[in-house]
Amino acid sequence: MRVLVTGAAGFIGSHLSERLLRDGHTVVGVDSFTTYYDVALKRARLARPELSGLKVIEGDLADAAFCARLFADGGFERVYHLAAQAGVRFSLESPHSYLHSNVTGFLNVLEGLRHHPAQHAIYASSSSVYGDDSPQPFREDAPADTPVSLYAATKRAGELMASSYAHLFGTPLTGVRFFTVYGPWGRPDMAYFKFADAILADRPIELYGDGQLARDFTAVDDVVEGLVRLGPLPKVGPRPHRVLNIGAGHPVTVLEVVSALERALGRSAKRRSAPLQPGDVTATWADTTALEALTGFKPSVTLESGIARFARWFEAEWSPVARSSQRPE
Repeated sequence: MRVLVTGAAGFIGSHLSERLLRDGHTVVGVDSFTTYYDVALKRARLARPELSGLKVIEGDLADAAFCARLFADGGFERVYHLAAQAGVRFSLESPHSYLHSNVTGFLNVLEGLRHHPAQHAIYASSSSVYGDDSPQPFREDAPADTPVSLYAATKRAGELMASSYAHLFGTPLTGVRFFTVYGPWGRPDMAYFKFADAILADRPIELYGDGQLARDFTAVDDVVEGLVRLGPLPKVGPRPHRVLNIGAGHPVTVLEVVSALERALGRSAKRRSAPLQPGDVTATWADTTALEALTGFKPSVTLESGIARFARWFEAEWSPVARSSQRPE
């Protein structure tokens, strides 16, 4: 099929693009290469030989004219919309960037699908939409109307916009609520990535809430498998829209993640306690019953093996030592 992946230079987008190419699809990737984190990492993801068949278009989906041309010229049969402004804490510093990417950008994608329909469009939502009030484990039918960060609010807004477009124009849409995705080529603003960097540099790591915050850490390979299996399964009916969780299905504390990193890196972390940060939820936990019923797939990568794989990549490819050895003399 001819598939569009937005946010193709991102963490999940690059892994998904690799898998789709391997499965024989023609893949077009779009990315705006924002500077929220190191653009060199985004470029390095796309420079891998596994992505040599990816056609990359640079542009901002919040630019209505650019997005309209993309869909008019694309002929896309399937769309994975993963482009977004990520990060809970950064939304306190740069709120307008979240409206720009997560609301205006997504609206333009929905308009593109309205005028140039695809068989199925899958878009990235977030576990953060559940806030701190939903009963655990989080089920998709739980209320999601008390977000505790602007990031979460923009992701919930995207779900509501998608639902309305599905109802009005028959656009088959699936929103996927990701739960703390981690793995090789990950985002350097995420805790596990920062921890690995600090441990290897013998710097102290900061543990918000004494490391007792719990997250449903989900390996990127499991996320990609779920996305691929959802691709040929559009929802049908008068409102062809749904939301689904993709998570490992069991929360672990940040302290447990640190311990897994220590074992994988063969070093001990220096630890420093820090207060909870605004916008943080205390725990996330995915109920994946709906995903399993629809696709037959249950995420299965253990934290120990997933963190070990990330650590091997980080030491070999992206740690300061690895990067310095790759520079030309």
